[in-house]
Formats: sequence, C-alpha cells, structure tokens
Amino acid sequence: MKYKTINDLSVGESALILSINCEGAMKRRLIDMGITPGVKVTLYKIAPLGDPLELKLRGYMLSIRRSEAKNIFVKREIDV
Repeated sequence: MKYKTINDLSVGESALILSINCEGAMKRRLIDMGITPGVKVTLYKIAPLGDPLELKLRGYMLSIRRSEAKNIFVKREIDV
C-alpha cells in the first residue's frame, strides 16, 4: 500500500502521522512542533497561492511549507 503525505490530503481530511522522511535539523524542527508518529492531523486550509498549509494537531494550528509536508507520511483515518 502506498502511503500519502500531508501534501496529498484534501482540505478537511484527517490522517494519522506514520513517519517523517527527513533527517537533521528539519526532522528535529518538525518533532519539536509536535509532528510525531501516531498524532492525528487535519488539513485545515491552504494559503491562496498554495503554500503554506495550515494544519490542526494536538489542539493547536500549525503552518508548514509544502516542501516540509512532502516528507511527512500519513495514513488517512478511513484506512486506519
């Protein structure tokens, strides 16, 4: 089964984070912001020009770049 990334989600769609496919400072930054495996994330909205993405997770809103979202693998709630 091919997993999606946060970048592939539609607005309003929720998923569980499976893994972060990057290393070093970027991975540490994402983890520090609360993006860790097992966390439910919802794509809340997309900026008018398509970047950044606004996510809802752990009870707060977080904006990340599409380039970061492409490295975060998720499993849609329907697939869980």
